[in-house]
Amino acid sequence: MLTRLEHVGETHEDYWVRPMRVQDVSDVERLTAASSYDVEVHTHRTQWPEPQPRSPARAAYWRDRVTHLLGTDPAGCVVAEDRTGLIGVAISMRRDLTWILSSYVVRAELRGRGVGRQLLSASLEHGRGTLRGLIGASEDQAALRRYLGSGFAPHPMMFLRGPIPRSVLPVLDRVREGSTGDVDLLDSVDRRVRDAAHGVDHQWMLRHHRLVVVDRTTGSGYAYLGADGGAYLLAATNRRTATELLWEALAATDPDRPTVIGHVTAANPWALDVGLAARMQLHTSGYLAVRGMKPPAPYLPSGAFL
Repeated sequence: MLTRLEHVGETHEDYWVRPMRVQDVSDVERLTAASSYDVEVHTHRTQWPEPQPRSPARAAYWRDRVTHLLGTDPAGCVVAEDRTGLIGVAISMRRDLTWILSSYVVRAELRGRGVGRQLLSASLEHGRGTLRGLIGASEDQAALRRYLGSGFAPHPMMFLRGPIPRSVLPVLDRVREGSTGDVDLLDSVDRRVRDAAHGVDHQWMLRHHRLVVVDRTTGSGYAYLGADGGAYLLAATNRRTATELLWEALAATDPDRPTVIGHVTAANPWALDVGLAARMQLHTSGYLAVRGMKPPAPYLPSGAFL
């Protein structure tokens, strides 16, 4: 796939969209790191720590994740470039009959000139024939218009932030450590909650995140924990199980450092109950855009695998 497009501007430079290659991964990481830092600077909130560039460890983690998706979904990984190098990227995946947009970035000075539209169009081709779609959307208005034009409905997301006092943590006795032997259970919960298994993505997450599981006749679920605790991704068959898993994730945090419960839609009020009981502060940020489905619940998506 090679789509030539002409930049609409004074210089009339040529751009093109092509499949991502393994040798592009480092350049893509740097492009997304610059974009992420720019967003954090522009959305920085008073009295919060100053935004920091992506650390070398986080950059290596990011490259490993993209290499994984390039291996599982090469047709969903596309880049835009001009004579100076990469100027944009879209990374998507298919899981069962659901198309998922994982990353979508255009170099800041070229936004609004058609590059993003071409990238999204090329990436959506990977989702042809799927029944559902998921996008973790920022508040970028141009991107939101493209999602709406592609049939996605945006649902506002919230997040809770703050340190977790040890005194608020309940005693839990149903949560256990998870392992690769739980993958069939995890996929079963996925399909029940979000209509699509994470499949091969579980193997990647198991290498990078601690897994905790609840598997009882009264409810099943799991959570991958972030590097500093908190829920990286959480899915459960009922609210009670989801609540227990989220408390377990919060118990793994450092009480002296703020943690975050992210990507909470209005369909998941149980997460708000936990966060407020933990004395965290509630904020809004971005959207979960869905097509052909409702926002999953009880569910807290990851930023990359949704």
